[in-house]
Amino acid sequence: MAALTERVQVLGQPVDRVAMDEAVAMISRWLEEGLPAGGAARLVVTANPEIVYNARRDRELARVLAQAPLVVADGIGIVWAARRYGRPVPERVPGVDLMMALLERAAQRGWRPFFLGTRPQVVARAVQRAEQLFPGLAIAGYHHGYFHDKDEERVLAQIRQAAPDLVFAGMGARRELTWLHRHRQALGVPVAMGVGGSLDVLAGEVQRAPGWVQAVHLEWLYRLLKEPRRWRRQAVLPLFVLAVLQDSRRG
Repeated sequence: MAALTERVQVLGQPVDRVAMDEAVAMISRWLEEGLPAGGAARLVVTANPEIVYNARRDRELARVLAQAPLVVADGIGIVWAARRYGRPVPERVPGVDLMMALLERAAQRGWRPFFLGTRPQVVARAVQRAEQLFPGLAIAGYHHGYFHDKDEERVLAQIRQAAPDLVFAGMGARRELTWLHRHRQALGVPVAMGVGGSLDVLAGEVQRAPGWVQAVHLEWLYRLLKEPRRWRRQAVLPLFVLAVLQDSRRG
């Protein structure tokens, strides 16, 4: 798929050089246009260092990034890397903030989202919280993310029957992205977006870092202190930095 914006290659993976308002405007335009020719959902990827670093050796994940029409810089590491390559992005575009901006606009314009992911009771709370935060928002439907391969057709049928305008999927970065990409034709929606743990945040299950922590770009450290089990994931960060330094020196 041809790039719709200027892009920077970070470790060989594409990242669109867009700001938050540009990303919201682009996705809004797609929603207004409806299902694209061919019927495949347009996939929005919120790329962080872990996704980009792992895509170097994961061909399926790399294919998802290469074919996604919009890949935003979710993570200060991606912002730093783009600057290192001499093609900076305007700003960080956190996936949770992008999702919230789209929910607000959905409430205003009558777009109906579908939530897919996290645990059954958590996704139900995310729906309730979204409807409280954004009066007028109509949630098309929801389903938890703990389903097996044998249940995929049933889940897809539920999504199609709900006839949403966009799907927010939070099932773990690799799984949600490869799943959305693999089923982009069967979803029957104009836009599908991987949102990682954003549904947990929306539900109040996970607390975001205070504003001052986000301002100094230490949200990753706050999450690590709150959830020590994330250390294996955070261990990718120094590897990502080293790889970018080596790759950027090679030109």
